[in-house]
Amino acid sequence: MPDIDLHECTTLEEASSLMRRLAPQARFLAGGTDLLVDLKTGRIATTHLVSLNRIKSLRGITMTDKGLRIGALVSITELNRSTLVQRDFAPLLDASRRIAAPPIRNVATVGGNIMCAVPCADLPPILMTMHSTVEVWSPQGTRSVPLDTLLVGPRRTLLQEGEILVAVVVPKPPIGFGAAYERFGLREGSAIAVASVAVSLRLDGQGTITDVRIVLGAVAPIPKMVADAAESLMGRPADEDAFKKAARIAREAAQPISDVRGTAQFRRDLIEVLTRRALCAASERARGTRQG
Repeated sequence: MPDIDLHECTTLEEASSLMRRLAPQARFLAGGTDLLVDLKTGRIATTHLVSLNRIKSLRGITMTDKGLRIGALVSITELNRSTLVQRDFAPLLDASRRIAAPPIRNVATVGGNIMCAVPCADLPPILMTMHSTVEVWSPQGTRSVPLDTLLVGPRRTLLQEGEILVAVVVPKPPIGFGAAYERFGLREGSAIAVASVAVSLRLDGQGTITDVRIVLGAVAPIPKMVADAAESLMGRPADEDAFKKAARIAREAAQPISDVRGTAQFRRDLIEVLTRRALCAASERARGTRQG
């Protein structure tokens, strides 16, 4: 590890002030499961870490009039164990239970999984399909940002210096809504996603699709919303034929690279299979025939 000064903060004001003063040679530290690895490998360089871990307002999972509010410092394990999540927001568990291994989930945070802004992160795709927003704090106040606009490139977000992501808000699913997340990794445990797909849809009383989102992960610089695939499903019955067509469109929309985990062609093939699986799972949840 390089020599780094660690700054412990107890308030948002203190953390923001430090970041503005020390930037660009400073990074916020939460769980550190990605950041510390990047520092050790030299992927990034910094001389200061501003720790958020003592800021109590960044913790907790609560229901508000806007939906489920998840503090940025909530660990992945805490998310998995939350009765609120298990009862009404089970699609989040499709992703969170696949993140790394238990020791990592005990430390890694929801906010960190989002703000690391890596293409293969598991939470952003499913959160995007569930119409989530993030609360961003600055000395000027708190603003709400749709999650599907937050990520602007690999390891890049639209947040400015001194701004802090404080929470994620997931609206409570309406009647007839279902969502699901499917991913493929090369092994169980700590494998990162080679390709992933998150889907949400809403069905009317006749089983017709009235709203749908499809988001691809690990096959583009940022989670990719596939509008054409979603449009192909609008107004159609939620059946296998419709899902196969949408999956083929999603496959063509993917922008994968070839690397040690798989070729671009392999990832495209995965996207078609995963999209079909996710659509089937989401429709089962929308109909109330899938538990969890």
